[in-house]
Amino acid sequence: MRPSEIAQLLAGADDAGLFSAADALTRENFGTEIYLRGVIEFSNHCVNNCRYCGLRRANRDVHRYRLSVDEIVSCTALARELSLGTVVVQSGDDYTYTREDIGRVVTGAKEQADVAVTLSLGDRPEADFLYWREIGADRYLLKIETFDEALYAKSRPGLALADRLDRVEALRKAGYEVGSGIITDLPGMTPDILASDLARLSALDLDMIAVGPFVPSPGTPYGDAPAGSVLTAFRAMAVLRLLNPLANIPSTSALNALRDGAREQGLTVGANVIMPSLTPETVGGDYAIYPGKNALRADAASRLAAVRAAIRRVGRTPSTAVGGSKRRRHG
Repeated sequence: MRPSEIAQLLAGADDAGLFSAADALTRENFGTEIYLRGVIEFSNHCVNNCRYCGLRRANRDVHRYRLSVDEIVSCTALARELSLGTVVVQSGDDYTYTREDIGRVVTGAKEQADVAVTLSLGDRPEADFLYWREIGADRYLLKIETFDEALYAKSRPGLALADRLDRVEALRKAGYEVGSGIITDLPGMTPDILASDLARLSALDLDMIAVGPFVPSPGTPYGDAPAGSVLTAFRAMAVLRLLNPLANIPSTSALNALRDGAREQGLTVGANVIMPSLTPETVGGDYAIYPGKNALRADAASRLAAVRAAIRRVGRTPSTAVGGSKRRRHG
């Protein structure tokens, strides 16, 4: 699919046909199963100053926290108790945690819960990637946000797109299942940029692809920018499904931050994954990359029950499977 064709679909040329085709392709490859990944957001400290993110270093209004290694491992054990096959260990770019600290989390998760472990820790040295993979980490999620060099540089001051892409390739070479993603309607993004982003993201041939709408966050330079369109995000998700039939595609919490019920609706337009938070409720609300990120203030079991009920409301089946990459099995 050429960028010009993608642009037409993003503009609403055939929403009914687009969404129907994406849904049919998702059912063909995944049935009605929705994979659940329990996210443990263990630190909201970040050395970066991304203009769109509430956790940016310069935001003094954030109540910062860090979980200990033992606390993180306890959360991974909870994942197995709640019948989740995967945990996502996530933080801002926080180098207080050493390579060995994260290694203890990986081995602890494997010993206590026997779950697939996805890491989402931002930019780390290639040696760290290799070490974690060798001791059992299964997946790594590293968002791109946009492939437009000028927009990337503006949105992520001091950082370069080429470096990010090099890290994605390093993760692939290390043997991870690799995930990445973009933000739709990021301030400064044009329809042509988004169409190109979707094509370039698909060309990376990733195991997981995420796309979520921009949600303005107080305390950031983009805090007064207009929120992204849920419909545009749905169109982007559907296009990604058509371009990546076997990829795992999550329906993100950013959708619900903009419109209640949008996350489960995303499961009908190409998504096959939901990532509920397992972060302790005492700190979960502080992981505010955008308002509403962890809006449901309840214990993890209650949050997960609500997610499973929402999945069933749209005719899907919450899965307990690890949900590994189908792309690899067919490659």
